[in-house]
Amino acid sequence: MKINIQFVQMPTSETMEEYVQEKLDKLHKKYDWIIKSDVFFKKENDPTGKGKICNIELSLPGPKIHATSNEKNFEMAFKETLSDLEVQLKKRKQEMKPYI
Repeated sequence: MKINIQFVQMPTSETMEEYVQEKLDKLHKKYDWIIKSDVFFKKENDPTGKGKICNIELSLPGPKIHATSNEKNFEMAFKETLSDLEVQLKKRKQEMKPYI
């Protein structure tokens, strides 16, 4: 699986990249038919204290799936987005028909 991580209008973070890489590798072991993942981190000024946005798009056989979350820090945003994607992946796996 190819992983593309982008930090939009903010400095890159190697620790965050390693964390994302590790979590997405685990996801790929569980769902080996994931082709590519695009991860975007954005920072917005939000008066509620949030504003750390994580957007992930996964390329799979069939239509792409994506999820976005807005949290207080990037780790929480990434975890929330990843759990949303896992729900979608479980649903997609059930829809896939094995070839006999």
